[in-house]
Amino acid sequence: MNRNVHYINALKESAALTFAELFHENVKPKIHMHNHMVILCIGTDRATGDSLGPLAGHKLKASLSSQVFASVYGTLEKPVHAKNILQTMEFINDKYANPLIIAVDACLGKLESVGFLTIGDGPVCPGAGLCKDLPSVGHTSITGIVNISSGMDFSVLQNTRLHLVMKMAEVIHDGIVLGLDSLQKFEARRKSIV
Repeated sequence: MNRNVHYINALKESAALTFAELFHENVKPKIHMHNHMVILCIGTDRATGDSLGPLAGHKLKASLSSQVFASVYGTLEKPVHAKNILQTMEFINDKYANPLIIAVDACLGKLESVGFLTIGDGPVCPGAGLCKDLPSVGHTSITGIVNISSGMDFSVLQNTRLHLVMKMAEVIHDGIVLGLDSLQKFEARRKSIV
């Protein structure tokens, strides 16, 4: 299955703008089919490598607090992780009719891919790297390759550099905020024509 996945080097100066453009392109065809956007940031602050989701969610929650266009779940204060993702998804599906879910999660990959963000169609599989049996979630997936995959993935997540994770969370935040701004303008123009 072609998931139309794009890679962005989070360490490049233009990363947030590139991310925003790809976010806009990915979400634009889906937005009118859903009633509300939910940005679901998955992970825990108990392992540096797995804190990408909560860090991005923390930043997004502050920036989008007055936003009626999108809601954020999964922050440093209230993370969404293996132990509560099922209840969180039930809550989201009860609260919003037909939500568009943008799932954000950290992952491990090849050495040459570390520091890259991906954005693509379809869900993320939380906990897959640690052999956890959790449901796939999301209409759009955003992942950050925070470290190399090895036979000791839990240890690798524990020993991931915080600086890299923070940089990737900033790019996700800035890219989503810019992307949402352009999506809102697009939707306003579309509704004024209809």
